[in-house]
Amino acid sequence: MDERDQLRNFIAAVYPLPLMDMEAFLSIWEPFQAKRKTLLSREGEKERHLYFVIEGIQRVFYTGDDERDATIVFTYPPSFSGVADSFLTQTSSRFSCETLTPSSFLKTDFNQLDGLMKVHHEIERMIRILTNHAFSGVLHRIVETQCFTAEEKFRSLFARSPHLLNLVPHKYIASYLGVDATNFSKMLAKIRI
Repeated sequence: MDERDQLRNFIAAVYPLPLMDMEAFLSIWEPFQAKRKTLLSREGEKERHLYFVIEGIQRVFYTGDDERDATIVFTYPPSFSGVADSFLTQTSSRFSCETLTPSSFLKTDFNQLDGLMKVHHEIERMIRILTNHAFSGVLHRIVETQCFTAEEKFRSLFARSPHLLNLVPHKYIASYLGVDATNFSKMLAKIRI
């Protein structure tokens, strides 16, 4: 399946665009490859690109004053990647985004997408719907972070993304769950997935 077909199918499942709008939307994306451990976005810089993940796993993370980082989200196919709030508001990012595995994407820049949204109102509506889904996911994540036990967070993550366990270094999964690496190892040994 062609990369743009993957993006077309993803969009069609969320908000089917009229043919003319879909073709205009697909036309602004270009293939992009990144090696493992490539920083796609840096804290303090404006996110200029939006990525659609074709292959690979990435993470968005926050680095504290103590230089320790906390994984905020993992992205993988089929989904969008990058620092969404910085991209959509065109403000400096508080987060960084890096590839954890070799990755293939389609990417576009803000000016192209913004220009399309000004002309094609169905594309603007589709972006709003995608943003609403992302916001809903953020709220769910906040509930997990504040209300779930470490074991419940572990089970929830692997119910929706079991493949991460074998593809992502455990230190990043532990960071995402808000537990130290030792406790993560103990949970991994104790909990049957």
